[in-house]
Amino acid sequence: MEAFGQFIPLILIFAIMYFLLIRPQQKKMKEHQNMVQNLRRGDQVVTQGGLIGKVVKVKENNELELELAEGVKVRVVQSTIAQVLSKTEPATEA
Repeated sequence: MEAFGQFIPLILIFAIMYFLLIRPQQKKMKEHQNMVQNLRRGDQVVTQGGLIGKVVKVKENNELELELAEGVKVRVVQSTIAQVLSKTEPATEA
């Protein structure tokens, strides 16, 4: 019984670490994945490198084509998008 008492502080430390560090990180990661999955043509985004561009094309293999300036297009991996500045409305069925 006394051996179990020695593990209580260790269990409490792990529980505190879970709720303060691990769980919020998992939630943030899910939100980022959801944001990346919902990117569409016309969205203005910021990459992790600090480049601001407009999504021109959503490609397979988790790639995007961004237009940084008129006529300047680059390919980036979707997961490197840090922030969406402005969203476009989904196209309505005509």
